[in-house]
Amino acid sequence: MERSNKPAAIPVSPIQPTPQVSISDDNSRVTANLPTGERVDVLLYGATVTSWKSANGKENLFLSSKAHLDGSKPVRGGIPLVFPVFGPPKAEHATGQLPQHGFARTSRWEYLGKTSSESSSLPNSKGDASVKLDFGLSNSMLPDRKWDYEFNLTYSVTLSQDNLETSLVVRNTGSSNYDFQVLFHTYLAVNDITKTTVSGLEKVAFKDKTQGGKQVEPAGEPVSIGSETDRVYTVAPEQAITVLEQGTKRYEVTRDMLSDVVVWNPWIEKAKGMADFGPEDGYKKMICVEAGSVSAWNTLEAGDTWEGGQRIKAL
Repeated sequence: MERSNKPAAIPVSPIQPTPQVSISDDNSRVTANLPTGERVDVLLYGATVTSWKSANGKENLFLSSKAHLDGSKPVRGGIPLVFPVFGPPKAEHATGQLPQHGFARTSRWEYLGKTSSESSSLPNSKGDASVKLDFGLSNSMLPDRKWDYEFNLTYSVTLSQDNLETSLVVRNTGSSNYDFQVLFHTYLAVNDITKTTVSGLEKVAFKDKTQGGKQVEPAGEPVSIGSETDRVYTVAPEQAITVLEQGTKRYEVTRDMLSDVVVWNPWIEKAKGMADFGPEDGYKKMICVEAGSVSAWNTLEAGDTWEGGQRIKAL
């Protein structure tokens, strides 16, 4: 006997596309793609982000054409990670035996896995909104003990629509306190450095490393580049830093627990003197806006954890 009131069919939600993560055949690089087209590449050597592309395929990071990507030396470009010392270490400090900018950018990290955010359930959703890649490094993974402390680092790279986040968690797993510095050495791609400015630092004094670290009073205007530039600004993390091209906003950098911003461009002569910098006029196509904590030492007590990070928005 046929029933007059058949139960209605249960609607089936369409399967939403998800981020795709792959590891290169030689196990040297992790790549993540969003359904909307954004992409990020991370080398396990240094956990260095070497490429970040927007949905339209536009590259947001500068990578030297002569960069060494085989693990033989730090990568020139992308986002090298500086830890536990910024610049050449002082011989009398605990980091005194380390190379410039420390060991994080020259160590092979372990890929720990991915985490995808949940996307909207609306019919027009284009899939998961972000994907986070986690990488790990601990003292037991280092070939030597030139920095004789116990630590565990978790570095996260989160790709979302128009945004890239990098964050570092430092855990002191030993019984001794130690000091460290940290910096995301971000090389942003620009069309023409002579038409590029940086706002958000107009009222901030800075240390000019091209003048031996001389303290310079605030300029009162956006930063423009017309010669070798190497400045360290100490500015409240809540102050956003904006990179403009011909007066139009190109990037916005926000920070968490990072009170310093380094602005760097090698300009003509210094670029010529760096064997791994290319093309020769590549300085015209990049500006480093580096979020970090480097003007003083961060002291991490035994058993404690520190976390900081940055978010770069491509505009």
